[in-house]
Order: sequence, then C-alpha cells, then structure tokens
Amino acid sequence: MKDFETLLLTRKQISALLPFSDYFNAVEAAFKAHAENQSLGQGLLHLDSRGGEFHIKGGGLQLGKIYFAFKINGGFYQNTNLRGLPNIIGTITLCDGESGYPLAIMDSGEITRQRTAAAAAVAAKRLARPDANTITICGCGTQGRAQLSAMKWLLPIRKAYAFDVDATQRQQFAANLSLELEIPVEPVDEPGPAIRESDIAVTCTPSRQAYVKAADVRPGTFIAAMGADSPEKQELDSSVLASSKLVVDILAQCEKVGELHHALEAGAMRREQVHAELGEIVAERKPGRTSRDEITVFDSTGTALQDVAAAAAVYEKALAANMGTRFNFLLG
Repeated sequence: MKDFETLLLTRKQISALLPFSDYFNAVEAAFKAHAENQSLGQGLLHLDSRGGEFHIKGGGLQLGKIYFAFKINGGFYQNTNLRGLPNIIGTITLCDGESGYPLAIMDSGEITRQRTAAAAAVAAKRLARPDANTITICGCGTQGRAQLSAMKWLLPIRKAYAFDVDATQRQQFAANLSLELEIPVEPVDEPGPAIRESDIAVTCTPSRQAYVKAADVRPGTFIAAMGADSPEKQELDSSVLASSKLVVDILAQCEKVGELHHALEAGAMRREQVHAELGEIVAERKPGRTSRDEITVFDSTGTALQDVAAAAAVYEKALAANMGTRFNFLLG
C-alpha cells in the first residue's frame, strides 16, 4: 500500500504546469477519442443551492492508461463581490480507471477555464473562417478572458468587442486585454451591433434570457455558445440555431441542458437537424465549415471528457516535475 500516493495540486501549481497549447491538444484528443468509442461513459448532475448551483461531472477516457475524473464545480456568481472568492470554484478528483484509486485531487478553476476555452478553439479550427479577424466576447469575466486569448492564439484576430452587463467589468476587460494581447478591444453597451460587425461571437455569461438574435448574425459568422451549462441558462435565440449549421459537444447532454434544449422545447428545430457532435468533425467523420457564408454554431455544455483529458495531462506533468503534495488515503 505504500506505493499508492495521491497528489494534491493547487491552482497556482496547475497554472505553472500546462500552457494553453497543451489544453488544446488534450481537449482535441478527447473529442476524437469519444468519436472513436474510446470514451468510457460520462454523466452530469446539476443541483441548485442557495445563491448558486453545483455541477457534478464524471467520465473516463482510454489515454494509454484508463483515467476517470470527477469534478464538483460550484457556480456562485456573487462570490467575487461578496466574499473575495472566484465565482466558479471546486475540485477535480482524478482516478485510476482500473483500480479506482484517487491519483490526484486538484483545484478545478484553472482546468475548467482553460479546457472550456480549448473546446471553443477546437471548434473554431473547424467552424470559423480561417481569416476571421474580428470577434465579440459576451461576458467579461475569467472565462471571457480565456476565450479571447484562445481565439487570438488560434486565429488572426485584429479587433475585439467586449460586452458585459457590468459597465466597469467590460471597461476593465477592454483595457487589460488590449495591453495583454496588443489588439484594440472596445467595450460596448449592447451585443447586437458588435456581433453584426464580427466574424466570431463567443457567449460565456450566466444569462437566463436569450440576447443574441438572428438579425444580429451576418453570413459567415461562427458562434461559440459556451454559457448554457444548466437547464435554465440561455444566450442564443432559438431562431439562431434553426438557421445555422449546429455542432454540439455531446448531443445527449445538449438536449437536456444546452442551447439545443431550448430550441427543441420551443419547436424551433428537431434533433435530426443537428449537424454533428464536435468529435465527429475532429475525427473527420463529418465536415466542418463547407462554405464561406454559412453560419456555424457550437453549442457547448462542457463535458467530463474535457475534464479528464486536461486533468490527466496536468497529473502527468506534475509527476514529471515532482510537483504537488503527496499523501496516502489508505495509510492514514
């Protein structure tokens, strides 16, 4: 039993271990593995709490060895203002898929931030125009920052618009990201006019009312809809989905949780109208963008596949770097 150790990894340690390119590669490989039947089941549970909510996600992947990861994330959107805590907070437990032993317990914040941005970038690689250079970010929090950085890493972004219901937040976002990414970032009062001027729109807010309308989306636009990760959340009017090439992360999950969930309930589209899961496109089983003018939408609810792939990459890097606090549950 002395050989069974668990690593404890903090957010600061995780941030030092993996660059964004590693998250991108891990998430891309996870979607491909899922399309090729190398994923080992996954589940999602959503629970409301006083002042917030919890998402519990679990899943496994065959990545040379079998890994399972289980994430408990709390979404408490007054945390920063009231408590000085992150709005999204939680842990990931990474387990050996053959013995069940917990290999690592790690902060979930940095992994969630980066793997979510990586999923949007993996989708943008196939669904955005290669020359896309103008972007609107809706939601100027931690995820909005990660999304703009990821798109700038992937594509020749030359200008960004920043929308948030909090005027101070969007102004600070614009000032900080303009300096960091060396591109003009303009804060805007409303998303519609900015989206009409953009090649890409990323929505990553906790909104429960659609604010992106079909009239705001010009031909050739790619939309990464990242915010609808619980049944009540919605950012896109269902007419946007109905008039687009729609790609989802996991179809069964999006039917219950994502933007697709609202479109189906509204009768705006049928399940059969979904073009593909992202993994099918990554594995080249279905095409991505096929014309310059088509509107493409990626409906992302966030999957356990992303968590287990990213957590496994972090764990393996931590072992190699001899980083983290080691302890043994069984020797107590």
